[in-house]
Order: sequence, then C-alpha cells, then structure tokens
Amino acid sequence: MEVMEPATAAGESPDPPPSPPPEEPSPEDTYSSSASARAAQAPAPEPPAAREVAAAMQAVERDAAAIAESYASLFASLRVALSNVTSTSAENIECLGDVVGRLQESALEASSKGNKYINSCLRLNEEMRGMESLAMQLFYGRMLIH
Repeated sequence: MEVMEPATAAGESPDPPPSPPPEEPSPEDTYSSSASARAAQAPAPEPPAAREVAAAMQAVERDAAAIAESYASLFASLRVALSNVTSTSAENIECLGDVVGRLQESALEASSKGNKYINSCLRLNEEMRGMESLAMQLFYGRMLIH
C-alpha cells in the first residue's frame, strides 16, 4: 500500500506552496535599494543611437512629405492644363504635349524623391536593428540584476 502525503490525499497538488511576501528590508538593504532606485528613475541621457534613429525617422517623414507634394503639384498642373483645352485639335495636341512634358518631369522628380525615401527607410531599418540589439542587452542585463 502506498502512503500519500496529506496534501496529495486532500486533492491538492504536490507543488510547494507559494513563497510568502518578502520581509521588510534591513536598513543597509534600504539604502542600497533606494540608491539603485534613484539611479533607475533618473532620466538617463539619450544614447547616440536613439538620436540617430530619431534623425532617420525625420528624414523618412521629410521624404514622404516631399513625395506627396510632388504628386500634388503634378495633379494640379494636369488640372490646369486640361482646363485650358478648347475645341480645336491643334490646341488639344499642344495641350497634350504640355501635359506629357509635365508628367515626365514630375515622374522623374517623384522617382528621385522615392529613391531618397527608400534610402531613408533602409537607414532607419539599420538604426532599429542597432536599437534591437541594445534592447536585448539591456533585457539580459536587467535579468542578471534581478
């Protein structure tokens, strides 16, 4: 016959009971923990990587705004050109030539700004990888401290 522990016989799990809440720290512990708490709460200076990420994000936003402005300019010029069209075919052909020329200029400008935008995004991606590595180091360092 097998002998059961009282906790198992009562239907409870054989796992150990949860640990009691921590006792009040000694005065020495209070001093060291309050000093470390002050250090943790003090606003740390912004690391250089964070400034680089912020700068890369601003570049991405600036390039996106430039692309949007370029397309807005394109559509405005197309609207003006098409509103000047009259019924004669010579004027239509001239207007079409103007529209095609403006469209080509705007497309080149938009593609140039699009390339700048893509490059800004790639730089931001690289900066974020550096931040991810730093975050993992901080995470493991924090685990070692606690």
